[in-house]
Amino acid sequence: MQPNIYGIRFSKIGKIYHFDASHLAELLKVGEHVIVETTRGRQIGEVIQQVASPSLPPDGNWKPIERRASAADLLLRQTWAHKQTAAMIECRARSAELKLSVKIISAEYSFDGTRLTFMFATENDEKDEKVDLKSLRKDMQKMFSETQVDMRQIGPRDVAKMLGGMGACGLETRCCSKFLTEFSPISIKMAKEQGISLTPSEITGMCGRLRCCLIYEYEQYVAARKELPKRNKRVISPEGEGKVIDIFPMRNAVLVELPAKNPQDRPLWKEFHRDVLEPWDELEALRRKSAAPCDRHEGGGCDCGKARTGAGTDLEADKRMTGQADEQIATEPENQIAEPPARPAKERENRPAGRQENRGPRQQNNRPAAKQDNRPQNKPGGQPASAPDSKPENRTNRRKPFRRKPKKGPDGQP
Repeated sequence: MQPNIYGIRFSKIGKIYHFDASHLAELLKVGEHVIVETTRGRQIGEVIQQVASPSLPPDGNWKPIERRASAADLLLRQTWAHKQTAAMIECRARSAELKLSVKIISAEYSFDGTRLTFMFATENDEKDEKVDLKSLRKDMQKMFSETQVDMRQIGPRDVAKMLGGMGACGLETRCCSKFLTEFSPISIKMAKEQGISLTPSEITGMCGRLRCCLIYEYEQYVAARKELPKRNKRVISPEGEGKVIDIFPMRNAVLVELPAKNPQDRPLWKEFHRDVLEPWDELEALRRKSAAPCDRHEGGGCDCGKARTGAGTDLEADKRMTGQADEQIATEPENQIAEPPARPAKERENRPAGRQENRGPRQQNNRPAAKQDNRPQNKPGGQPASAPDSKPENRTNRRKPFRRKPKKGPDGQP
């Protein structure tokens, strides 16, 4: 059985909560008041909508709607609402006596008066800051003994929403007090993306946080910037090549800096729509590709009309060159290796000794030639033979050969 889920709101500009009304005999209508059980006791809420395909809550089950609110229930809630202001004043006075660094914002009774909740905020408007309010809560419980007293801390955005007043932009009613039911996360990146000044007075609201309106047009700015060229990019405009100076996402236009006609004049700035601009880098890439040689010419199967070394040769000349090459290949016998031309006689005579002549591409010998032994050979007489046409060696630093001295006899003769 599909559950019958309704959206219930407990304040005029508040968050919508989902409750189950499957056990009720009749369907609820938008605008009716019902009684439901919440974390702050039994409350009277207004039916805002019927949810067709709801998603399961984190705990897995929806809380049920008890019943429709009667006229007596609405009158009882109005009676206890008149006592909320007096309870808030009493709590503020007691907080001042205890010298607590808190601000009591409001007091809220349940519709039957069984629970009283005080909303407070710290002096520094930090929700994570903890304050010891045991003594204040104990005094309030003694003062309002017929009800259960709770203390609930809220953030600066909730404070600004409850107090209301003029917005930082000049509106008579703040956005949060007028139509915002939930607070969305806001970051400084949203202000940068929209080109808003980062001055604190320009981006800060009455609550001291970033303004909620920064998210209103953020997605439109992001989508528009994806289709526009970035700053300092080169573009081709109807009036020539230029550089992007500024971007106007909401108008789909950019401001382009064009070179001056005279060198003494300043560059001209002009606004162009996105449709009349072309990216320079893409056009340059296409130009280089068209000027590059064709990579299919080696096989002779190209018909694009490009030359081997670049563009500019017509298709007929290319085909004529390809046909001549095919005829030459057809006339040559198979497995024939072309021999290199013979060298002149003078060149062969002047060739240095010991160097081998290359007979063909397959007979090349790239190994280094063996070094010749140019050391002088010893003659039979024991004197070293000098090499022909060689310079005399410097023997001052040459090591003398070792010679064994002959032995002497008794008479001193060898």
